Amino acid sequence: MTDTSYLDGNMLDGPLRELFAVDLSTAAGRCAHCGMLGPLAGLRVYPHAPGLVARCPNCAEVMLRLVRSPEYAWLDLRGATFLRVPMPAEQPYPGPL
Repeated sequence: MTDTSYLDGNMLDGPLRELFAVDLSTAAGRCAHCGMLGPLAGLRVYPHAPGLVARCPNCAEVMLRLVRSPEYAWLDLRGATFLRVPMPAEQPYPGPL
């Protein structure tokens, strides 16, 4: 894919920070299509769709979709098999309930 109308995955940091309490720019995800493992910052983000569409830089398959309305946010991660999120050392693991 030679389209240059995308932004890099670093632009997902602000929108995802609204949903999660940790910085996801250094989180790693595995593409469900080709198996490539890489940081979210390396994804190719297309902001021209309804919402944000992030594609794998290796195979160009959709890994993440984020759509916002005033009341809700929809996050679709079915194009990723997992996200590995680094946790700050000063945050202890949650204790028993």
